[in-house]
Amino acid sequence: MTGDTASGKLPGLGRGESVRAGEPAPGPAPGDASDGPDGGIPEAGPDGIPGPAADTEDGSVIPAPANDPANQPARAAESTPAPGAANQPAPAAESAPAPDSANVPAPPRKRRRTRRVLAWSALSLAVLITGTATAGYLYYRHLNGNIVKAELTPVAPEKRPPAPTPNTAGQTPMNILVIGSDSRNTKENLKLGGARDTVGGKPLADVQMLVHVSADRSNMSVVSMPRDTLLKLPECKDPDTGEVYPATTTRRMTNETLGRGGPGCTVATWEATTGIHIDHFMMVDFSGVVSMADAVGGVPVCVDRNIYSHTSTGKGSGLKLEKGTHPVKGKQALQWLRTRYGFGDGTDIGRAQAQHMYMSAMVRQLRENATLTNPGKLRALAEAATKALTVDEGLGSVKKIYDLSNDLRAVPPERITLTTMPFVYEGPRVAPKAGDAEQLWRLVREDIALDGKDKKKPKVKDISDQAAAPGEVKVSVRNATATGQLALVPERAGTIAQQLVGKDFARTTADQSHTGSEDKTEVRYPGGDAEADAQSVAKALKIPLRRVKESADVTGVTVVIGSDWREGTRFPKKDDDDDDALPKSAQALNGADDTACMKVDPAYSW
Repeated sequence: MTGDTASGKLPGLGRGESVRAGEPAPGPAPGDASDGPDGGIPEAGPDGIPGPAADTEDGSVIPAPANDPANQPARAAESTPAPGAANQPAPAAESAPAPDSANVPAPPRKRRRTRRVLAWSALSLAVLITGTATAGYLYYRHLNGNIVKAELTPVAPEKRPPAPTPNTAGQTPMNILVIGSDSRNTKENLKLGGARDTVGGKPLADVQMLVHVSADRSNMSVVSMPRDTLLKLPECKDPDTGEVYPATTTRRMTNETLGRGGPGCTVATWEATTGIHIDHFMMVDFSGVVSMADAVGGVPVCVDRNIYSHTSTGKGSGLKLEKGTHPVKGKQALQWLRTRYGFGDGTDIGRAQAQHMYMSAMVRQLRENATLTNPGKLRALAEAATKALTVDEGLGSVKKIYDLSNDLRAVPPERITLTTMPFVYEGPRVAPKAGDAEQLWRLVREDIALDGKDKKKPKVKDISDQAAAPGEVKVSVRNATATGQLALVPERAGTIAQQLVGKDFARTTADQSHTGSEDKTEVRYPGGDAEADAQSVAKALKIPLRRVKESADVTGVTVVIGSDWREGTRFPKKDDDDDDALPKSAQALNGADDTACMKVDPAYSW
């Protein structure tokens, strides 16, 4: 059997580790948990509860001692709340005794806010809650009492991205941010594996997924953001303590947002980064998903060869499966969802792909499996799920979650697209990939289906042969290359202006008075005969004619250089009919794809 460090494969990453296999981080990173023996379960202290790590004033974590397995040269991943673990009561017939209070650390002020959750489970939860629709009023009230509510975002309404405009039928899309925390605040949670030094500490949003449901409810998009994405974080205020966290001047890992004021700060960071208006958030305890996996008889998953996620030093989830498709449930489902060592290149990116596969399979099972009509199972699952749930006020009742479930259930699996934010490596961390990430955010903002099945826009008639001679066309070039996270590219307008001058548009100038942020590069004109001139300019720069737009904000032909063209003098090649395509770097998975199979690293095969 292979898979230990002697093979030179993935030597077991820990606190401060990199999402990039085999590349050490410069130092410990907050929120990266160590893996322990027994599939990543940490060894307990004298009372069965590991001690907390100290927090510094800037929110970072003081490194563990050198002999502590948490103090590893690379980033931990097996502790990330994987969809499907258990931080909630078991179903009624198999209820476990309550943890010994003497061995359980005092919970934080907002216990539910810091509980371990799994992002993708919100979809399944909403389907689950639907099954309680016929319950009596008292039971509804009881379930409502289980749900914990928190502030949606601390940002003033006028400073948030605008809500989407309704379509012609008066329908609007819906965006839900689902968050997962890595906290360990109970003895039960610690048994499931993870970070010993996070007990009693600030939670970290180690799993973040945006669920976008289209205005007509015909399709759904799920976008994951890697936990160690480097972003500038906005100012946030803790709703419990009143503490204000100033906006960061340098980039920090996005999983720190949950400890800067709760889920509302994570929402604020997503909005500032993507420009997407978020309607709701959900934090869901991941044990409820394991219970649902058991209720449907297991969730089918596939590996392309035998896998044993284990190293000689005790790293790994402990997952052991033979090649092929198998239904996983209980502890094995949790192992699947936590596995990093052995999947793909051994990074969190591979684990996110495995979670997407599990999520889509779970949705298919919940839609098809008749065992969920059993009232007793539904009641037990609804009880556990609502106890594990923290939501914003807009989703603060079973009725509202039931209404949400109807929206989610309306989308067939074949119209669900699961993606990962396009990224580039920056040392041991990642950052949004310029161009591709903005393209993905724009598609979500404009409610464009990621599966490419929206109606194609009609071709634009080419009238550039009616344009004036290039030397007679007055052209202005504006720099709008900034994004929520990236500054303007210096001298960008001047660079493109010189490019046009070289193509005989001698009356081209760089407009230094108008700068800003635009997703898409466009050639704008004030109307009338100027359209032909604008098309002529677009063709000279190889910009698709669909990017030529009439605008009341310009007085002449104006080239607006957006964030999709931050470098080079030739516009990135695009097909006119493919302008709204999902970037390949988003690693899309279709929700109906039951043939997807995780690639296993041979070093972890047997």
